Amino acid sequence: MLLFRDEGHATNWRTQHQVTEAGRMSLETGWRLARTWYTDKRGPNWRRSSLEDAEALFARLGLTGDFWRLRS
Repeated sequence: MLLFRDEGHATNWRTQHQVTEAGRMSLETGWRLARTWYTDKRGPNWRRSSLEDAEALFARLGLTGDFWRLRS
């Protein structure tokens, strides 16, 4: 994960490193994803999320596109 101060900073980094944009999200969305993903991980009934459940969470958070697609 890379953090950038603004869009220009991200664009300059991608240009310098010849990297195309993939799975970009705001810090707020990253926090919402982490909070949801890890909420019950230490609980006795925790089970790994299915690919479908993970993709549904990504979609609820507005994380769409090929980068966020886990199933072939």
